[in-house]
Amino acid sequence: MPQVVRSRNGALHGPSLVPPLPHRFRSLADRESVEVLHRAARVLVASLPALTDRLVEALYAQEPAYRAAIDSDRAEVWQEVHHSLRHNVGSLIQPREFRESAHRTSRWIGEIRAEQGVPLDAVLHAFRMGGAMVWQDLVDETARRDPDDIRLLVHVAADVWNFVDEHCGVVADAYRQAERRLSWRRENRQRLMVAALLDGTARIADLAEAAEMLGLPEQGRYAVLAVAVGPRGPGAVAAGGGLVSASDAGVARHGPGLAAHPPVVLPAAHPGAAALWHPGPDAEFAILPLTGPPGELSELAAALDVPAGTRAGIGSAVEGLAALGDARRLAETALRACPASGGTVLLDEHLPDALVVSSPALAGALADRVLGPLDRLDPADRDVIVETLTAWLNADGSAQRAGARLYCHRNTVLNRLRRFEQLTGRCLTRPRDAVEVSLALAARRLLGT
Repeated sequence: MPQVVRSRNGALHGPSLVPPLPHRFRSLADRESVEVLHRAARVLVASLPALTDRLVEALYAQEPAYRAAIDSDRAEVWQEVHHSLRHNVGSLIQPREFRESAHRTSRWIGEIRAEQGVPLDAVLHAFRMGGAMVWQDLVDETARRDPDDIRLLVHVAADVWNFVDEHCGVVADAYRQAERRLSWRRENRQRLMVAALLDGTARIADLAEAAEMLGLPEQGRYAVLAVAVGPRGPGAVAAGGGLVSASDAGVARHGPGLAAHPPVVLPAAHPGAAALWHPGPDAEFAILPLTGPPGELSELAAALDVPAGTRAGIGSAVEGLAALGDARRLAETALRACPASGGTVLLDEHLPDALVVSSPALAGALADRVLGPLDRLDPADRDVIVETLTAWLNADGSAQRAGARLYCHRNTVLNRLRRFEQLTGRCLTRPRDAVEVSLALAARRLLGT
């Protein structure tokens, strides 16, 4: 309950630490009315325990938000109410001595009620209930002692209710500040938890808490989406690279919960649309909850809205929150297998490319060994042979379909393939050589070797 009276004259208040009341308000309190107020307030001070009992009972009956707290620990609530009444009723008699302590009490109540999750409207209602009860007791005591003095007590009524409003402002400000701090701590905790899950450093003992905090099943199926804007470069995500440090990272939910502006748009009808986004140094990551059939990731990849120049990689599905570190690394591998111009790569559908980017040094060595002889040709001539090889492999070894894609006769395709075999000593009808050529071409395309 707030301090319940603040007269505008010097007898009722000390130096003001809050904005003054509007100039249109004019206190009617005078010396005689203040003396009547002091006499009634001294009686209230002597009967504070009984007043506290009545206020706690009134809160229980009239304010549902307080019932749980009272049922849980009535003694604690009683002490809080008594503490507030003692300081605020005391301020009626000794305003200079009690004013600051009354303000501190109001701020304290606003903070602890915010931490307990009691709605602000309920806290303000409780303050006004306390103010009304104190005022009614002042009137009753004055009427009992000398009914004629009530007309004098009425002179301080406006001061009382303006001071009640002032303390409601104090408690509301403290409540909102505490709410902002709690929100920041909660979001920071979520951010750190998501970072630990994606980095694979989350403790097994923390998984149940993480599941509850993030609203995700601990044993559910998940995949991770990695998104990067712009072409690959020296700063691109490296194999086994970690996330941004927890102190620099941020997390937001796309879908229900926290608002976010992810770099790609997930299909709203897909369960993966409720994704947790987390920024890393070179890519942004999304935890995708999976609840559908085995082909769910293929459908998601096909429906993903990826802006021009943006690369997106979706890793394989994993089981449980504990495996999200592996899922993130798989997503990074898929991202590295994306074309430099942009697009979406689902790891399960590009495993040979994933092998190439997972071991750049070996892939580069293979490309040099298989395709190195072509480097002695004129660049234009070399590019024609590489283009023909790529088209032939993409056409499943059909010279006819490859010729159609290249706008040339099938015999032209066959002639170029024979020339490649002569230059490199490879035989494209030999399975092992065909595999090595395919991987070497992927290395040149993905790694620029």
